[in-house]
Amino acid sequence: MGTGMRERFAEAARAECVDLGLLCLLVGAEADASLDEGGLESASAELDRLAERVESAPDHVRWAVTLAEALGTRAGFLGRPADYQRLDSSLLHQVLRRRRGLPILLSVVWMEVGRRAGAPVHGVALPGHFVVGVGDPAGERVLADPFRGGRLMGPEDVDVIVAGATGAPVSPSMLIPADPLDIVHRILNNIRAWAAVRPEHVHVSLWAVELALLLPRHPARLRYERAQLLVKRGDFATAATELDAYADLLTRVDPPAAETVRRQARAARAMLN
Repeated sequence: MGTGMRERFAEAARAECVDLGLLCLLVGAEADASLDEGGLESASAELDRLAERVESAPDHVRWAVTLAEALGTRAGFLGRPADYQRLDSSLLHQVLRRRRGLPILLSVVWMEVGRRAGAPVHGVALPGHFVVGVGDPAGERVLADPFRGGRLMGPEDVDVIVAGATGAPVSPSMLIPADPLDIVHRILNNIRAWAAVRPEHVHVSLWAVELALLLPRHPARLRYERAQLLVKRGDFATAATELDAYADLLTRVDPPAAETVRRQARAARAMLN
């Protein structure tokens, strides 16, 4: 991603009304240098075209069925286990092209198409498996699973997913609408997890961390993770500076840990000699 695209990502992340689709497309621009302004417009236009094929519905159940027919049955959006092994399953422009992706990206398609079509669609960040809600989060709604082509879900389906991921029962907090920035952060976490087991893709881990650091809310420890990745890339001077900055954050809450990080900063600088 060029400097201009990163600045646009940071600006979009801090906008009063967050454009989830734009942020996801800008994540894709980081991974795919060929995704320029024209590519962003083309992907957005595809979402518009998909929304034009969605007929209006009288209630939340019919909306869910209509979206499943339009996106799952006719357009062919769904997921398969092999999609978890592909980086492009986390990139919205590629998901729009391939009609395949991770549950969270397929849910983003549903949310963005639903928003354009006037459907009441929101994300639901179940542990281990993102889905969508259609209807009023505080009233009547139905859950649907875009990874399975939009199959409608009952309470027992949710119980199985949550128990499989946590071993615990469903809690009300798991069912609230997902915040758009939290969705972007979760997508970046997925990308980092994909790259973490592929050492040859340390650059992917690095840009995913750096984008996460541009979000208004992010764990401070991401700065430490960035420094470690910079060391792996051989950028010892920048890594040392980042480690010192993280140590400054730690000083008030955990002085021994801060000193450990400072030692790591000195070791990184020593690699320059």
